Amino acid sequence: MNLAVGSEIPAFVRTTGLANWNRFAAVNDEFIPIHMDDDAGKAAGMGAAFGMGNLLWSYLTAMLRDWMGGDGRIVSMACEFRSPNLKGQIVEARGRITAVRGEGRESLVDLDVWAAAGDTLLAPGTATVAFRRRHEQTSEPLEVATR
Repeated sequence: MNLAVGSEIPAFVRTTGLANWNRFAAVNDEFIPIHMDDDAGKAAGMGAAFGMGNLLWSYLTAMLRDWMGGDGRIVSMACEFRSPNLKGQIVEARGRITAVRGEGRESLVDLDVWAAAGDTLLAPGTATVAFRRRHEQTSEPLEVATR
């Protein structure tokens, strides 16, 4: 894997709505009316029911795991929920490498991550992932490249 600062990792994309929210609610026991019922969403100040913030978190996690495959692990991740996920939105979880550094037997990769629907930023954040170095006896990071 070539890790270049500034490189974007592949996006994780989902069109969201009640079917997605219902499945997420089922595994998390999160059947909250504002996520299932349009009238409850309207009463909460939205135009209709809206998605769970933690579902956006799971999209960011899925994006990182898809990119890393079985070669890495998530060390840390943080995000802020800034805008609701509305029915029918195409949500894209994306990431961009901001730094790569060696630490012990691993290469740590820092990323800016975000979930967006078109031009609407839903959840910006950061993440650090770790990869085992290919040559454990050296201190060289895993095939680090810069642009």
